[in-house]
Amino acid sequence: MPPPRRRIAPLLSEAQRRKAQEHHGSDDLARTAGALTCDHFVTYFAAMDEVFDALAHPDRRALLDSLFERDGQTLTELQSRFPVTRFAVMKHLKILEAAHLVTSRKIGREKRHYLNPVPIRQVGDRWISRYAAPFVTAMVGLKQQVEGTVMIGPKHVYEIYVRASAEAVWAILTDDEKTPLYQHFNMTSRTDWRVGGAIEFMMGDRTVIAGEILELAPPSRLVLTFHARWSPEVAADAPSRVTWDIRQLPGNACKLVLTHDDFGGDTATSRQVNAGWPETLSRLKTLVETGQPFELEPDYSPAEG
Repeated sequence: MPPPRRRIAPLLSEAQRRKAQEHHGSDDLARTAGALTCDHFVTYFAAMDEVFDALAHPDRRALLDSLFERDGQTLTELQSRFPVTRFAVMKHLKILEAAHLVTSRKIGREKRHYLNPVPIRQVGDRWISRYAAPFVTAMVGLKQQVEGTVMIGPKHVYEIYVRASAEAVWAILTDDEKTPLYQHFNMTSRTDWRVGGAIEFMMGDRTVIAGEILELAPPSRLVLTFHARWSPEVAADAPSRVTWDIRQLPGNACKLVLTHDDFGGDTATSRQVNAGWPETLSRLKTLVETGQPFELEPDYSPAEG
């Protein structure tokens, strides 16, 4: 068996220690030392070691590349692209799922696998972004599209673990006043919080996303239509669907899964939304966990309608 991995907690300066103690309390200071980066308001998930371990194997990187090229593949489809056994692909996928780099969904009798870029974004938030933010933002803006075919099932699936209760996540997600603190381009929102109610996301006075609430089940599920209007190209698409699923975990933690699907094929909207969702989820996680907004300037300008 390999030797146990040593956990090396990052050292805090005295100023960081005082600020951490004010924010977390003296009883949590030891845990804080192992959970904070140099920017102590940027939090990250506990399983970061698993991400690096998963990325260390060339076959697992190749599987991620395959999902990058065509998301939502079945085990049979993935196995057919590699000169390895079905069991080997299953083992690699299990490791990638444990690191949350891949998520899976049952679509009828099939199990489809989807690339989840959120952990890669969290790695960037911890280190790379402070030195090369434009490069990282472009790198994590993963294109998840199918070339020449229509994919059945979800198109974009993201998951993230939050060190807070499901109720805490729900409270921010359904508070229009909090929307600009975590949404892409600091968008504002206006919502009629009932099934059938309208929801609008705006930049200034311009509505860039319009939708209707389809399901509202506090604090675990929110489903809404999504009609992009930030450019004539996306405005011509039919509305798609966004689902927020929040599952309470033991202790003060929850799992948040965002699914954006029902595009009706390979549309302009399906190609453009994947740059914004990883940022939105990272900012939402930081806001819920710390109470402080995670300021981030996108490396591109919003489209003019």
